Amino acid sequence: MKTVSCGILVIDAQAELLLGHATGTPYWDIPKGGTEPGESEIETALRETEEETGLRLEPAQLLELGRFAYRRDKDLHLFATLSPRVDPAGCHCSTRFVTSRGQLRPELDRFEWTAFDRVIDRCARSMATLLTRTISLPDVLQRLNLDRRALPD
Repeated sequence: MKTVSCGILVIDAQAELLLGHATGTPYWDIPKGGTEPGESEIETALRETEEETGLRLEPAQLLELGRFAYRRDKDLHLFATLSPRVDPAGCHCSTRFVTSRGQLRPELDRFEWTAFDRVIDRCARSMATLLTRTISLPDVLQRLNLDRRALPD
């Protein structure tokens, strides 16, 4: 049976995506993770984003993108938000894992705003394919901008 991870695409007005570097790998990733018992997809995405970046978002800030095939054994349920440009140096991952040498390390060890056209070179193949072929990041940004204009002042 497939598992589901939930995450948020944090996008800024300059057509950049906030990515975190996956500790001990050459890859960058979005904040995402598995659900806890009783959690909805949106609750999981919000919790994982706060744990992995320190960003606290509200459900009303999110655009639901849906569930996507990610890997043979896992799907991703994604949301997106249009974010003011936060300083990546201020992001902080509070979730940890134990390395093969017994060291406790953060899941993500640094952060950056990545131009949409660089995502394919920064992320692992499955994530890069999802973000550049399955989903159009420019289209997501356009939808976020349209949603923002529809909100009352």
